[in-house]
Order: sequence, then structure tokens, then C-alpha cells
Amino acid sequence: MSIDRIHLRKLLKIMFLADGPRRTALRTDIREEIAKDAGDDGGGGDFYAPFWADARAHVFGMEDLHTAVQARIQANGRRSNLYPRLRDGFLRWWTERRRWTNAPFQPGQQLKSNFQSPDLGATVKVDSILSVRDAQGIEHYMYPYFAPEPVLSAEAARLGLWLLLETLDQVPPAEIRILDVIRGETFSIDRYPLLGTEEQNFTDRYRALLAERAALAEEYD
Repeated sequence: MSIDRIHLRKLLKIMFLADGPRRTALRTDIREEIAKDAGDDGGGGDFYAPFWADARAHVFGMEDLHTAVQARIQANGRRSNLYPRLRDGFLRWWTERRRWTNAPFQPGQQLKSNFQSPDLGATVKVDSILSVRDAQGIEHYMYPYFAPEPVLSAEAARLGLWLLLETLDQVPPAEIRILDVIRGETFSIDRYPLLGTEEQNFTDRYRALLAERAALAEEYD
């Protein structure tokens, strides 16, 4: 997926990578787009989607995440490194750290949206939100950040929260969280209040990323 049409979690990851890993990620993005234009879509799908489906099922009592992850690894050995780390971080949050405990839990409304930036000619996709309704009927919304590196920083989380609030204006801002899955840590506006500079910071970082990618793309002409 080219960075001018990209998932929010992938964009946050690339934005905050160190210089060398960031250039590597951008070159990978360029090669994948070239392959796609040549008719090769890679055939791999979203690496994290099966895990997140199993995590959702665990939340609603339809599956045990330990069993599900083991089955996923047996089906594809490429998952043997990250899936256990994702499992352990998610369960640490779900069983120990979440603040709301009013069980039983039911699925909340399904949410997805796009953030359009005409000035940058770019679209940021927002989906895979875990919506949970507790026993009091209060819905909570978790947007997942899967990357092992970099760790989601407060600055990155504020940019992500700002964009989520911009695109998901139909839900209470206080109930939106970003979950750094591997670390089992959540970010919300009550603990990380927005500073008022997020829109400009996001735009500046995204514009610089697009310019860097365009420069690197010249290597493949």
C-alpha cells in the first residue's frame, strides 16, 4: 500500500522510525508498488489481520487467544516471532490494564473511515477498530498499533489520536484509545491531552515523508 493511501498505524510507524529503517521502509513501499503495477500483488494479505480477528473473538468469548495463536503459527511459521508477542501484550492489557470491567461484553458499532488531505494528495485509512459495549451499555473503541518498532511514543500517539478524533466524530472522544498491542499500553486524550499543534505536526511530517519517498523513487526509474 503506497504511503499516499495508507493505514494510520503503518503511517505512524514509518513517520517515527529512525533514518535508516525509515528509508528501508520507503524503499520497500516503492518496490511493492512497482510489483503491484506489474500485476504482482504479493499474495500475502495483511500479516496482522488474522491475529486481530482472533483477539476480537477472545474478547467476546468465542475463542481462546492462546489456542488461536498456536493454530496460526502452525499454519504459517512466519508468524512464530511476532504473534506470541502480540498475544502476550494484548492479554496483559485485556486482563490487567483496561480500566473498564463491566462484563459481559458485546460488539459495539463497526467503525471505519478515511482521512483525506487534499493539500498532500493523500488518504489515511482508519479501520480494524475494536468496539466493545460493556454491561452498562458504554462503548469503548480501540485502534491497534501492531509494530514491534518503533515503540509508540507520546508524540506519535497524539498525532494518531488527533486524526482519529477528526475522522470518528460520531463517537465520544473520551472513549477512543490507541492500543500499542505488543506493549499492552493504551493512549487516550485524558492521559495524553492534545496540545493544539497536532494538525501542523502531522502535515509537516507527512509532507516530508512523501517528499523523501519521491526522491528515493528516482532510484528505480
